[in-house]
Amino acid sequence: MTIYNTQGKKAGTVKLPEVVFDVKWNDSLMHQVVTSMLSNARTPVAHTKFRGEVRGGGKKPWRQKGTGSARHGSTRSPIWRGGGVTHGPRNEKVYARAIPKKMRAKALFMALSRKLKDNELLLVDSFGFAAPSTANAKNALLAFSSVSGFERISGKRRNAALIALTDDTGASYKSFRNIGSVKCVAARDLNPVSVLGSTYIIIENPQAAIAVLEQRMRTKEKKQATSYPPAPSLRRAGKLPATS
Repeated sequence: MTIYNTQGKKAGTVKLPEVVFDVKWNDSLMHQVVTSMLSNARTPVAHTKFRGEVRGGGKKPWRQKGTGSARHGSTRSPIWRGGGVTHGPRNEKVYARAIPKKMRAKALFMALSRKLKDNELLLVDSFGFAAPSTANAKNALLAFSSVSGFERISGKRRNAALIALTDDTGASYKSFRNIGSVKCVAARDLNPVSVLGSTYIIIENPQAAIAVLEQRMRTKEKKQATSYPPAPSLRRAGKLPATS
């Protein structure tokens, strides 16, 4: 795939690994990962009180019998105005869901593969900003609009591009953060929600970024099982022979 510079001109090519950029789309997997991530980011704010948490209601509103009215023990019952709420939202509810590592990584690769297929993925060798400059960042976006398929990147007002940087604290990050239609993240922090939430994806220093992405699917080698002697209680019970 072609690599561009900040002037929108070709600066080289790179071979994209199939394990990252040629993954078949899976609707159910993507839905499960995205909804789980959104649930994990949810902050429960809505909160209602039970009848035992509402102030007042200690006195019986009227005597039990003889009034002709239904019997009531408190004015803070859920059927009374100003009473407690039944089955209302509570802020102690936990919405978090566990997402296996491999599922999250595969969903990210599916999103990147879809962006590549739709011609919405752009590789940049390096922005090379010596100092933070929003003007230089806007000029770079304007130059990218000359690339085929990226004509709207500089004029789109919302969610125009997600830029994956190798250094999310340097001059490039500070240059793009003042542009409301662009969001910058570190390459190691790419996730399916952020990728699908932006129209275009720009990856700086693709060789280093791809190496980081490939690490997402690698698992650590399993440690060899260690054999331990049987518990002394079993030996004393006569179930196992005594060890010397």
